[in-house]
Amino acid sequence: MINVLPGRKKTIREIDVRGKRVLVRADFNVPLDEDGAIADDTRIRASLPTIRYLCERDARVILCSHLDRPPGEVVERLRLALVANQLSVLLDRPVLALQDCIGPEVESTVAGMSGGEIVLLENLRFHPEERADDPAFAESLARLAEIYVNDAFGASHRAHASIVGVPERLPAVAGFLLEKEVNTFAGILQDPERPFAAVIGGAKVSDKLEVLENIVSRVDLLLIGGGMAATFLASRGYGTGASHVETDRLDAVRRLEAKAKDLGVRLLLPRDVVIAKRLETGVPFRVAAATDIPDGQIIADIGPGTADEFCRELAGSKTVIWNGPMGVFEIPEFAEGTRRIAAALANLRGTTVVGGGSTADAVTRFGLAEDLTHVSTGGGAALTMLAGKPLPGVEALDDAEAP
Repeated sequence: MINVLPGRKKTIREIDVRGKRVLVRADFNVPLDEDGAIADDTRIRASLPTIRYLCERDARVILCSHLDRPPGEVVERLRLALVANQLSVLLDRPVLALQDCIGPEVESTVAGMSGGEIVLLENLRFHPEERADDPAFAESLARLAEIYVNDAFGASHRAHASIVGVPERLPAVAGFLLEKEVNTFAGILQDPERPFAAVIGGAKVSDKLEVLENIVSRVDLLLIGGGMAATFLASRGYGTGASHVETDRLDAVRRLEAKAKDLGVRLLLPRDVVIAKRLETGVPFRVAAATDIPDGQIIADIGPGTADEFCRELAGSKTVIWNGPMGVFEIPEFAEGTRRIAAALANLRGTTVVGGGSTADAVTRFGLAEDLTHVSTGGGAALTMLAGKPLPGVEALDDAEAP
């Protein structure tokens, strides 16, 4: 069961699914390449244990998901047939892609399913009612099934119809992926093996401020990188060239640093940075002291001295949570800092957790995902948990029975 405060939630193991129609909210929001093909099927693969479990018990499996952000209408390139095809290959069994997610034709197809069969509903976000948590839309989805399983950690921070509306209408439990994700983050926040370090990067402090405010009282070491380091440096009075500084967050950053000092938490900023006039491939770049960034230059990555220091500091940690790249890793010239941190964590003998989103993309790109304890499938959901906030999709599930 999911051991997350304030209560424990039921999982798929605690409900009889044999022969039942089971609606599984999965997260098949996969990246697509320029040709519209699936660029990375990690999220599809992550759903396989739950789907296989249901098929082995002759459940009639009805999968649903969103893909990208269609404007509440059909976008041909965002149909889920390509996901159904990939699922068919991975599961070695047919997965039928339907042309809609609600309506008489969908209901007729589902009614005719046999045990162990799988269908995939069309992109939920082709209907604006999904994001609006429309009751009638949720009811239409719920009519398809007898049991609801949420296995979409990456969407569980959204109060959408398929996430919070459907579980109001059906017995609702967690799938294996959701259980693993929630327990991983809850575990490292509630009872980490120490020393416990957090590496926080990304472009903006505002995106991570709630995370920083929550974890500063939990960690022993806090390392700051990425573009957001500019706001931290500016808060100390240093010039940051043309780097983006969130002036409205300077006081918050100062309070955070003061809190870290009071708690005895070591908070380290970059000592050197890679700078360039533009964040583009092929532009000239160089390393500069973080306290001496020339006018017109932008922080593009942590520097080699900072990477050395951060890796040394992390080597002594037993638990590390990492959210946010150290630089613009998508551009080869600015990828080294992020690669160095990824390699350091891959070689660490301890618990290493990557908080989804672009950080997960980075460790996958560097071929290091398999060497880490856990790489999350959900960026926004991971941030929500790290900020100490409940996930609507978890809160909506049925409570486990008291032992």
